[in-house]
Amino acid sequence: MNSERLPYARDSELPWHEAGPGVRRKVLCYDDRMMMVRVAFEDGAKGVEHSHPHLQCSYVESGVFEITIEGRTERLTAGDSFLAPPNAAHSATAIEAGTLVDVFAPMREDFV
Repeated sequence: MNSERLPYARDSELPWHEAGPGVRRKVLCYDDRMMMVRVAFEDGAKGVEHSHPHLQCSYVESGVFEITIEGRTERLTAGDSFLAPPNAAHSATAIEAGTLVDVFAPMREDFV
């Protein structure tokens, strides 16, 4: 784990990583208990359905998204948020290009 980034993360110094077609993510600050990640979606891009053992709380920073959690879909816009429980199947589709800020507990070791 790169503890140099704790407790501060300077967005301009952090790299983007491809996370799928039209989707890229940037790991912000984290420790072993929690992680914050910015995820940018191009118009129409999809975060395919998946699940993981982490609790995920997400904030719609910009754009319009259809978020599906355990088969229920809601349209969310800037300022909205959602919670995906551990192991819940969930996905995101960008109706308009935008950015989500995801927080995971515990941190996603697979992202570093």
